[in-house]
Amino acid sequence: MKNSFFKLFGLFMMSAAVLTGCTKPEEDAPTAPSSSFVADVTNFQGNINDGTVTLQAGSVYKLTGKIQVNTGATLIIPAGTRIEGMNGTSSYIAVAQGGKINVLGTAANPVIFTSGKANKAPGDWGGLVICGKAPINIGSVTAQSEVADLTYGGTIANDNSGILQYLRIEYAGAAFNATKEFNGISFFGVGSGTIVENVQAFHGADDGFEFFGGTVNTSNLVAIGNEDDQFDWTEGWSGTNTNWYGKLDFGKGNRGIEADNYEFNFDATPTSNPTISNITLIGPGSDADANIYTENQAIKLRRGTKGIFTNVFLKDFKTGIDVEHDQTISYVANATLKATTVGFDGVAFSTNGKKTDGTTADVTAVAETGTATGAGNGAAVPSWATQWTIGF
Repeated sequence: MKNSFFKLFGLFMMSAAVLTGCTKPEEDAPTAPSSSFVADVTNFQGNINDGTVTLQAGSVYKLTGKIQVNTGATLIIPAGTRIEGMNGTSSYIAVAQGGKINVLGTAANPVIFTSGKANKAPGDWGGLVICGKAPINIGSVTAQSEVADLTYGGTIANDNSGILQYLRIEYAGAAFNATKEFNGISFFGVGSGTIVENVQAFHGADDGFEFFGGTVNTSNLVAIGNEDDQFDWTEGWSGTNTNWYGKLDFGKGNRGIEADNYEFNFDATPTSNPTISNITLIGPGSDADANIYTENQAIKLRRGTKGIFTNVFLKDFKTGIDVEHDQTISYVANATLKATTVGFDGVAFSTNGKKTDGTTADVTAVAETGTATGAGNGAAVPSWATQWTIGF
């Protein structure tokens, strides 16, 4: 009896010690700092200056003006949330340096930024602008974005502006003039700490995706029916990328890819030098000679850009790969501008070269042909994009 009593007493004391040493799970769970900003579903606009704002999953927010996420603040957009731009280019979303946007869609339930109009059309709202602190090459460490008028650029290559996952952007964009334009997404000096994967830009009024310097990496991008280029870069962008699908559509469009180093100094450093593997670009086909397709080149490489492309499928363009300007052509010669395993289908001229003085150049070495699957399925929708995209 005595031994049994002490055994029971010991077990009781051990249990009490364990219980008093535990903390409730909810007391350990981190909580996001509160924000002074209140998100109104019927009038979604304003500056998020502090804390974390989390939108309501599955809700529809009417974007009536600018939403700007400022330094130290975070905007979280859960799966299934829909944001509808209501007032043309005065309605847009901008992320300033030091701010973060976390778009957390899923394949079954993507986040959608779209037009709020009954009859949707390109340019119904501005688009998404993200400004980071990664390097640019325009001759100063920082600059002001051409839209949203925010500072971008810097020296932090791994700067983090948040997460974009399973996001579809529709009917955005605007081209005010040659140097001011809204795109589906404009990446201004965005760093490699930012995650960008499974994102579509659909039927916008200018480019689908444009990179202004920075080091951001991407995977699984889809650009369909944007009225200028599907993909565009300049100012020293050097990201690593995989799985891009671009298609001209709706009777408008320019190029699949338009690539520059820097417009006003082709030798500017850091040099634009992305690597992209698994690319499909689809042109206008039988409309190749129509005036609405002003250039009709699958990939335009100019103004001193470098780049390495692998597994490239090009279909229904007049010209496959066009290289312009002496600096760009020199990179073909030393193989720092190169496309390997390139498949051409319905492309009249595989390559074309033009020197700075306008004379022709032999740039056939830029493309090494082979059996290409591109983004995964040739001209057809890639398997990774079947569930959450539109426009195929």
